[in-house]
This record gives sequence, structure tokens and C-alpha cells, in this order.
Amino acid sequence: MIKFALILIKLYQKFISPLFPPTCRFSPTCSEYMKQALMRHGLKGFWFGIMRIFRCHPWNKGGYDPVP
Repeated sequence: MIKFALILIKLYQKFISPLFPPTCRFSPTCSEYMKQALMRHGLKGFWFGIMRIFRCHPWNKGGYDPVP
């Protein structure tokens, strides 16, 4: 399941993400963060990635936010 999620993220990064202007508030980007979280924490990393996406809004400064 994790391998499948990583493949979906790579497909998103290669084909969908380039269609939109770069507006990410965080470093690393949310898709890269999700990928790193899944590789480091397994399924628990999916939760980290979802919580990161919820933090992405105009009222958050963003900045450097590494995977715990």
C-alpha cells in the first residue's frame, strides 16, 4: 500500500504539479513531505502528510517544516 501511495505521489509530481504555478508555503513541498513521511514512518506517515496539508492555508506563514 505504501509503494502504491509513493507511485501516486511521483505521478502527481511529474504530471499534475507542473500544470500549476509554484505557490507552496512550505519547504519541502507537501507532496515531497508526504513521500518522506511515508518512507520514514510507514502508514503513520500518511497521517503526518494529511496534517501538513491541513496546515497549508493563507493564515500560516509556512517556511521550513521537516518530517519529524
